Amino acid sequence: QVQLVQSGGGLVQAGGSLRLSCAASGRTFSSYAMGWFRQAPGKEREFVAAISKNGGVTDYTDSVKGRFTISRDNAKNTVYLQMNSLKPEDTAVYYCARGRATISGTKSDYDYWGQGTQVTVSS
Repeated sequence: QVQLVQSGGGLVQAGGSLRLSCAASGRTFSSYAMGWFRQAPGKEREFVAAISKNGGVTDYTDSVKGRFTISRDNAKNTVYLQMNSLKPEDTAVYYCARGRATISGTKSDYDYWGQGTQVTVSS
């Protein structure tokens, strides 16, 4: 059914930047809010950012506000996460996910998930 394919992870020094991409299959991408989550070793998967269907509304967890930017290009079926001023505590596996018709920071509102990509920030 729906496939979410992620790219853009890697190793970066503290203070650096990375951009994650998530490309979705199908032609109904614009019908859904999208989100990014992350999971660090030994921790629960946590909400990072979300964006509404047309990109008009965004939401972020407090720890990334001012540093991360979520965006989407519906013509390309792609959602992005621009990560600036990275810190070692940002180290995690990052996942994109498809939400519902309305934006949400609740994990249970997402039904399809990307494969995950490792982001490692060295000090």
